[in-house]
Amino acid sequence: MKISVVGIAILCLFLTSDLAFAESEVRPTARDDLKLLVLTVASDKTDGYKRFIDSANLNGLKTKVLGLDKPWQGGNMKSVGGGYKLNLYLEALEPYKKHVDLVVLLTDAYDVVLLANSSIILKKFTEFDASIVVSTERSCWPDKNLVDRYPIVDLDGYRFINSGGVIGYASQLYKLLSEKTIKDLGDDQLHLTNLYLNTDLREKLKIKLDSYASLFQSLYLAEDDVRLRLVNKSYILENIHFNTHPAVVHGNGLSKLTLNSYTNYIPNKWSPEIGCNTCQDNTINLSAYKKDDYPTVLISVFVDKPTPFFDEFLEKIENIDYPKSRLFLSITTLVDYHKDHVKKFISRVGDKYNATFVFHKTTDENIHARHFTFSLCSSKLCDYLFYIESEAHLDNPQTLKTLIEDNKKIIAPMLTRPFKAWSNFWGALSKDGFYARSFDYMDIVNYNKTGIWNVPYICSVYLMKGTILENKYTRPSYKEDNLDYDMAFSKSLREKGVFMYIDNQYTFGHLIDSETFDITLKNPEVFQLFDNRYDWEQRYIHPDYMENFNPDNKPAEPCPDVFWFPIVTEQFCREFIEIMENFGKWSDGSNNDPRLDTGYEAVPTRDIHMRQVGLQSVWLEFLKLFVSPLQERVYHGYYSDGPPQTLMNFVVKYNPLGQASLRPHHDSSTYTINIALNSPGKDYHGGGCHFLRYKCKVTDMKVGWMLMHPGRLTHYHEGLEVTNGTRYIMISFVDP
Repeated sequence: MKISVVGIAILCLFLTSDLAFAESEVRPTARDDLKLLVLTVASDKTDGYKRFIDSANLNGLKTKVLGLDKPWQGGNMKSVGGGYKLNLYLEALEPYKKHVDLVVLLTDAYDVVLLANSSIILKKFTEFDASIVVSTERSCWPDKNLVDRYPIVDLDGYRFINSGGVIGYASQLYKLLSEKTIKDLGDDQLHLTNLYLNTDLREKLKIKLDSYASLFQSLYLAEDDVRLRLVNKSYILENIHFNTHPAVVHGNGLSKLTLNSYTNYIPNKWSPEIGCNTCQDNTINLSAYKKDDYPTVLISVFVDKPTPFFDEFLEKIENIDYPKSRLFLSITTLVDYHKDHVKKFISRVGDKYNATFVFHKTTDENIHARHFTFSLCSSKLCDYLFYIESEAHLDNPQTLKTLIEDNKKIIAPMLTRPFKAWSNFWGALSKDGFYARSFDYMDIVNYNKTGIWNVPYICSVYLMKGTILENKYTRPSYKEDNLDYDMAFSKSLREKGVFMYIDNQYTFGHLIDSETFDITLKNPEVFQLFDNRYDWEQRYIHPDYMENFNPDNKPAEPCPDVFWFPIVTEQFCREFIEIMENFGKWSDGSNNDPRLDTGYEAVPTRDIHMRQVGLQSVWLEFLKLFVSPLQERVYHGYYSDGPPQTLMNFVVKYNPLGQASLRPHHDSSTYTINIALNSPGKDYHGGGCHFLRYKCKVTDMKVGWMLMHPGRLTHYHEGLEVTNGTRYIMISFVDP
């Protein structure tokens, strides 16, 4: 038989190719013929594990989890260790050691997210022209002495191995991991490093490093290299240093919080067009439950400090829309100031709840008291613990239901201080573990972006599932040396791998600022206009105030150019009078007045100035916010040059035993306001204001209503006699 030259050449080529395959144990395969299997290791179904599985399912990746529901044998995951993981991989690869068309991705689970489908991952892998590709990072860990043994990488590429991501042909991975044994407690990263640094083995198995984040992105020490980029109406992760788009992102080392932040958007989590794509996944529908089958909840209220507008806070607790028979209510006070408030509240509403508990503790017991509520929740077999501090006002009665339906282990409704960026969450942490502003914080607090957000710190109000309190591996703690209880709480959850979420899909309420609340004052909420304007308005501004600006409503005008407006509530009037009477130093009604620079008052009254009771700045702000807009509405063409100017703001007290009336006079003002603080016919008889030029009297004063009239020149007027009782009015001479 003759063999042609061509035939010999083909045979030689075949033999050469076969020898090459025998050497590397990988037969070249077209990418379309390759299959991908993801292997990961996880002992527990943590939040990070569930996130990893969700990302795998989203991308249609076949995934096998090793070691699930079995004790972790790899030592302390915060230090050296992890050999157990490599041994699990080796065991799992054994059935595939002869497969030449199978590519296996070995990856961590708790701090890894998969960003691409198998086609993209395989394409990226085959472009390396390697049998094994290993992820990299900027840090040589755990043995820095090995730095010089690593090959130099051009263009400032990532030079050092990271064991959190390896991809390769199954047969080659099996051979790599079989090369040398490792104990379960040995360090996986050091083991892979030593294998890679074996030049002969590296070349034999065609091992390459992904130094430019084509496949793998390790975030630690590389956070500045990456960003989220909007492409085709959804976000992708981009390495701007190398212009690559990794398929696997790993929050290694201290970068786990960065990963958590990015995974609020990727893969396919949030987009500008749709918003939150996954907020309705795995939720609970309470409307499908009978009221008697609702989850049981312990509402745990903590009052750590004197808090303004506390009565309103308690009212909102009562208004939570949830079957009271399924609620336990616990209120813990650490200050004496609010004990009576709580006592009255419980006596009024306590019978509505399944059970109520009131505890009075000292400030030193605040941590113990919080831990005690965990035990209380467990003893009542509650499904949830709803933690609320007295600074958190839940204006939305549906808050509890919404949080339960979100179905997270721990989730907080987003609350902010009105008109400010202060909130009950942090979007990022500084290197020392304190507040840092995340790239999206302002968008979230301003509701430019809405959804459910994984964040590193929450406070003031949050809902916890009872299951995390029962499990010692997930139960949070409020105690850690040198940390406030709220910082310790969030830190403990971060360390336990329990994700904390903030929900800003709805407006749930707001936060009170209690820093300047001075309980030595009489009715101290009256002084809170600057720090708690929203609550101040809710309590003290007349409910019909905004109707003053309704273009269909003509302002009341009882006398020419004298206008009448509802402006403050009866509660404001009552508390204002109480402040004055508590101060008690009424002027004597004579012309001699040492409070004035001149020492002389031409038209004296028995009064108390705002400066005397510490309310001058508050009253000027009141004039600017609530009076000036009314003046501009009725006195067209007159605009103050800046906020209203007034030196004379005072409460006048009329009664037959002191000063019963006021002689005719002009006010030293551009315009004057006169607010009735109590009721004619009930608190006093007589009284009123007489505008002599117009022969017009206003006597039927309404509590909380304001008369506004021009001052000098046109509106000569007098205060009519009070014949019985005591009349109180608030006067301001504006723009003298």
